[in-house]
Amino acid sequence: MKIKSQRDFVSGIMLIVIGLAFAIGATNYSFGSNIRPGPGYFPFGLGIILAILGGVVFFRSLRSGPENGDPIGRMPWRALFCVVGSIVFFGFCLPRLGFIISFPIMIVFTSMAGQEFTWRDALLNAVILTVMSYLIFIAGLSLNIPLWPAFL
Repeated sequence: MKIKSQRDFVSGIMLIVIGLAFAIGATNYSFGSNIRPGPGYFPFGLGIILAILGGVVFFRSLRSGPENGDPIGRMPWRALFCVVGSIVFFGFCLPRLGFIISFPIMIVFTSMAGQEFTWRDALLNAVILTVMSYLIFIAGLSLNIPLWPAFL
């Protein structure tokens, strides 16, 4: 069989692996029953569904695709670094700098992953998303998230 869509081929394998990993990881928890599902019931089901959908994408990549084979192309290292780095930064700095400082910095750093990055749009996104996240998670859901730096 010839791979007709490299993107779908790799995406299908990735979805299968992630789905099976979640399903296998969920077996460490109690499943419960259909009436009273335990903590492993939902992740197991979602993992199996994800693996099945990955299989569909995988097999479709062998049957159909564009004429040129739909090559994967270059790895977007800058985008990967910006997104993963900003999430790690946020997780590390949230307890130390607080939500009001670390969240907008994360949003601006994540915005740098895009090709059409502008400071104006990034700062506007940071302000809007910070206010909305504050209203939803801190004011609305009353989550215990530090707002300001610990040293203040």
